Amino acid sequence: MKNFKYPFMVLLGGAMYGTMSSFVKMSYTWGYYAAEISFAQALLSALFLGCIPGKTALRGKSWISLLLTGSAIGLANFLYYQSVSYISASLAIVILMQFTWFSLLLEWIIFHQRPGRPELITVFFILTGTIMAGDLLREGALAISWQGIAFSLSASLAYALYIVANSRVGKGGNWQTKSALIMAGSALTIFVINAGTISAHNHFGAGFLLWALFFSIVGTTIPTALFAVGIPKIGAGTSAILMTIEFPVAVLCAHFILHERITLVQVTGIVIMLAAISVMNYFKSLKR
Repeated sequence: MKNFKYPFMVLLGGAMYGTMSSFVKMSYTWGYYAAEISFAQALLSALFLGCIPGKTALRGKSWISLLLTGSAIGLANFLYYQSVSYISASLAIVILMQFTWFSLLLEWIIFHQRPGRPELITVFFILTGTIMAGDLLREGALAISWQGIAFSLSASLAYALYIVANSRVGKGGNWQTKSALIMAGSALTIFVINAGTISAHNHFGAGFLLWALFFSIVGTTIPTALFAVGIPKIGAGTSAILMTIEFPVAVLCAHFILHERITLVQVTGIVIMLAAISVMNYFKSLKR
């Protein structure tokens, strides 16, 4: 039972991440916007994580790198939340999952780590599964909001930047310090980009605070703590595979909460994508 505890933590954290897009889309019916939701989520998470004891000092100017890393995840969250106001939550998560091969591309361009043939083959299957899971063939180009596609693709690229940067910065401090600074950088970036929108709409009342607390606790603080405890125990490769649970959870939540339709073709595409992503993470773990 003890051996299952740490994998369960990673699974639970990924599942909690997966619920966010549906609840964010639901909050839009209350008149809220992606900018204020993502900003409040990041700010409250930074405060919560900053209050957790056990912080240690960082070496040199690592805090600057962590703030910049937070900028990437802040941009990813804002763009992802923005995308679900134009396209379905299930399609948004399908496109977001392209971060898996975006991260390979970035490592190739920045660090000259060329992907091998197995990784290139899995990218082909990810793209094939994306077309099926997004139901793009049935919907057709005219039925899709390309603005929403652009937002979710941009979110995927920003998320890939975050993953690449997060694996290389802040190694001198513990997870509390690192996570709090990343969330602070996330909140700052979202505010700088959307200061006008956040100030103009001014929805910061009791109802909005409840939504913000939910998103920050369920969508950031608890998963961050679960990952911080579980990932070091089971390894990055196994964790990356387990964290793909975010994908089916997001699609299922979109179906049951938002009543978005799921076809057999989409389910088949999801299975293909999950299998391909798992294989990719397996080959990446062999290189470590």
